[in-house]
Amino acid sequence: MKISVLAACILAAALGFGPLLASEKKMTDDEKIEVLRGLMAEYAKARVMLPRTRHYLPVDSNGKWSKDQWADVKVELGPAARPGDTVQITRVNFESDKIVLEINGGLKDKSWKHHVQIGMNGSTQPLTQTDANAPGGTYIAILFHESLPPVETADIKKMLAPVLDFQKTSPTQNLLDSLPPEQKKAVQEKRVIVGMDRDAVLLAVGKPRMKSRETTADGVDTESWVYGDPPGKMTFVTFAGYKVIAVKEDYADLGGSTAPPLPVQQ
Repeated sequence: MKISVLAACILAAALGFGPLLASEKKMTDDEKIEVLRGLMAEYAKARVMLPRTRHYLPVDSNGKWSKDQWADVKVELGPAARPGDTVQITRVNFESDKIVLEINGGLKDKSWKHHVQIGMNGSTQPLTQTDANAPGGTYIAILFHESLPPVETADIKKMLAPVLDFQKTSPTQNLLDSLPPEQKKAVQEKRVIVGMDRDAVLLAVGKPRMKSRETTADGVDTESWVYGDPPGKMTFVTFAGYKVIAVKEDYADLGGSTAPPLPVQQ
């Protein structure tokens, strides 16, 4: 007996399986890594008072938060930041139904300025030294109330927009400003040139369609990033270690298009 997709969905809903169908798409490890890259060590300005807490300050994925609940939390340990204070994300943890952000090192270590860490699947590693103007640390959790769906850094910043302002500070702009003039010009023109590192390539043309690795006759391990879809323009960016050593463009045929770059993170 054949059952249509619509009939199957109605049957699943009637049997109480609706949430399962709605949550089929889950956040992948690659997507988590992209979010880590976009949020780690990112600065923002507090739009509201951020209380210190040993647990976390909840924010729903639709951006809603409870001013009264946060005010009650403030009574115990006081504020971590007041409106206008600069804060920094010092750790990102992915849990089954929420993403927890550590702000200014949290409450675990008073010397948080020297211990910026990233966390994923129970493991952590130091990232960099940091500084901020806020008097203390805290935690903010974005609640999804289901398995984590596919989200990007820009989506998370929109969810946090009622409480944190990321518009004033951007690691993307910092990276662009730190590049040599010829690389900065290439990034602005959405081009890749020899000598760029992986971060500059991602900033210029975004995430590749596919990657491949090989070892040359000289024993050098290389990795190639491929952009574009045949037929049409294909761009091959080859790395040795972290640096671009070759950029090759080829046309399989007329038509087709290059892969669109990822949107620049704000």
